[in-house]
Amino acid sequence: MRRMTHHDGATASLLLAPPRGSIGIDRAQRRAVAAWLFACCFLVFAMVVVGGLTRLTHSGLSITEWQPIMGTLPPLTDAQWEEAFAKYRATPEYRLVNHAMDVAGFKAIFWWEYLHRLFGRLIGVAFLVPFVWFAARRRLPEGYGWPLAGIFVLGGLQGAMGWFMVQSGLVDDPRVSQFRLTAHLGLAFLILGAMLWVGLSLVRARPLSWHSAVAGRLRRFAQAVAALVFVMVLSGGLVAGIRAGFAYNTFPLMNGHVVPPEIFVIEPAWRNFFWNMATVQFDHRALAWLLALAVPWLAWKLHRAHGIAPAARNGGYLLFALLSGQIALGIATLLTGVSLPLAAAHQGGAVLVFAAALNVAHALRTRG
Repeated sequence: MRRMTHHDGATASLLLAPPRGSIGIDRAQRRAVAAWLFACCFLVFAMVVVGGLTRLTHSGLSITEWQPIMGTLPPLTDAQWEEAFAKYRATPEYRLVNHAMDVAGFKAIFWWEYLHRLFGRLIGVAFLVPFVWFAARRRLPEGYGWPLAGIFVLGGLQGAMGWFMVQSGLVDDPRVSQFRLTAHLGLAFLILGAMLWVGLSLVRARPLSWHSAVAGRLRRFAQAVAALVFVMVLSGGLVAGIRAGFAYNTFPLMNGHVVPPEIFVIEPAWRNFFWNMATVQFDHRALAWLLALAVPWLAWKLHRAHGIAPAARNGGYLLFALLSGQIALGIATLLTGVSLPLAAAHQGGAVLVFAAALNVAHALRTRG
């Protein structure tokens, strides 16, 4: 057997080494996939804002059928508008609330719901087409295919959840179930959070295995804050679902009380947390106060910590700034009796605060 020479060893090294520029190509591919995911996150953000406007303008029940494909086209002729309006006139919302509405008024609410559904279809296409393209050309980084496929499945479930929510307002009571609305909102945040987390994982350094107690506490603290923001989002869904924002339009007290006396008037007591306007709005405010304490504390700890990723420290500053603006928007929304522009901005602000909290939690996993 021939002994390997120095020349043979050099040749083998060249064969085993990655091609020149392959690391740069891999990094470019990861950044391309991340950019696509961040773009989808922006679309979900817009979707949440449009969904809030649809709810605030009482437009969500104007389209009485779920037609994922055929419903892409709106009514185009007077006869088609009359047909759509006739279906709406059969709903409890028309009979009990909008019985004086004409076709022109129906068009005004129809377009908001149509835009909301069109955004949903746009997000589906914007996610699926690039996903298939990346997968077909083997441009998806290893280990990311199935998580991205799971996100697409969640998107499909979100469409079904939206129709499930609308159905609850087409039966007897012309209001959608607060539970289905909250589930619909929460699922939107989960989808955005999953895309953001994957996108950040693609563009940031590999996870850093910290063993210090301080680092572990910081990581868990940031994760707890992100979870608390998500819980606050769900409580906001309940506030919107039972329209509790219209009940107590004073701050910091609730009609002169720290704790309104009617907070447990419904029997059994647990029902107050889901049907009592006083309790639901009080819980939402309490979560806001809790975050108003937790987020500055986290930002201060990140400011003083050594050896953490700069993205975590800067992310803490950003989270604190966004939460401050979000709380101010929430107070202004209350004091103005749920002004439409402020309420929509408040719902959009919740997305930004949630994304900022996830950004901090993720940054604490990366190399500084």
